Amino acid sequence: MPPKRQHKADAKAAAHPHAKPRPLTRIQREKQDLILEAALDVFSMHGFRGSTIDQIAEVAGMSKPNLLYYFPRKEEIHRRLMSALLDTWLAPLKEMDATGDPFPEIRSYIRRKLEMARDFPRESRLFANEMLQGAPRIIEMLEVDLRNLVDEKAQILLGWMDQGKLAHTDPYHLIFSIWATTQHYADFDVQVRAVLGKDRGGEGRFEDAARYLEQLFLFGLTPRSTAPRKS
Repeated sequence: MPPKRQHKADAKAAAHPHAKPRPLTRIQREKQDLILEAALDVFSMHGFRGSTIDQIAEVAGMSKPNLLYYFPRKEEIHRRLMSALLDTWLAPLKEMDATGDPFPEIRSYIRRKLEMARDFPRESRLFANEMLQGAPRIIEMLEVDLRNLVDEKAQILLGWMDQGKLAHTDPYHLIFSIWATTQHYADFDVQVRAVLGKDRGGEGRFEDAARYLEQLFLFGLTPRSTAPRKS
């Protein structure tokens, strides 16, 4: 849709605020996806403050006016990315099932978080950059959506502990520890590969990490009465 027609459509929408917005065309969706993909590259490398519309337009291979037609402000692009990122980031934790066995549930969570570190390193860096800046653009999401979810899963962990299925510990810091150890393999991947070297720094490093973290967390969470004795 040309800009003049779009302005008329916007004015019409403002005059009828309860009208349903017209769905995007296939080409419009593709353009938006192209911009968001380019913005992910730019934001994950330079952070929000260090990124510009010009940089995003250049990576997207489009003119700045064309980009601004789809996203008038940098903040809007960033908000779209962060909203989608939080949905993706929280999905593994949401799947922790109170009716399941605790060790398979926790093992699955560790594995899925490592898979995300492997498959979504740009998204992880984008999230880390936002945290380092004090999360000014997503603090409400953290204080409401994330907090409510962690509260819910902490109660599940406490329930397993009260049933004697897990060793008693602080469920919140357990979740924080899983976040920290798994996301390290995305945020500090260059360091990990440099230290491991060519022989161990390939794709197998994620499986090695998974086995180690499973041993670390699951052994530590095993009730002492059932923990394997040292020989």
